[in-house]
Amino acid sequence: MTDPNRLQPPWTYVFDGPASRRGHQMNRLFMSLREVTAREEFTGDEAAYCARFGLSADQTRAVLGRDWQAMLDLGGSIFYVYKLALLDGRSMQYLGGVFTGTSETEFKAAMAAGGRTDV
Repeated sequence: MTDPNRLQPPWTYVFDGPASRRGHQMNRLFMSLREVTAREEFTGDEAAYCARFGLSADQTRAVLGRDWQAMLDLGGSIFYVYKLALLDGRSMQYLGGVFTGTSETEFKAAMAAGGRTDV
């Protein structure tokens, strides 16, 4: 899915007012995962938990399928999406790898070497 609000080059992403409004329900769900009881409810029935927060069909598919890029395209804030990644035992470096087309190890190595040089 291509988001018309993305800037060029394509690896640049802006979380602005329109994105915030698009992803409001999904970001509320992610923020709820700060609470132990919410994490238990979510892991017990992820689809029902998505419905409880009023996610769209596309947002629900992205969350259930752990389509991290789609979550951003659908209005997810990386800071909120990360809460779901943490629930799955994933690191921010893992997400960095997903968003840059590299492995977590490659992404970590690039950061340790001073950052990406391919952009």
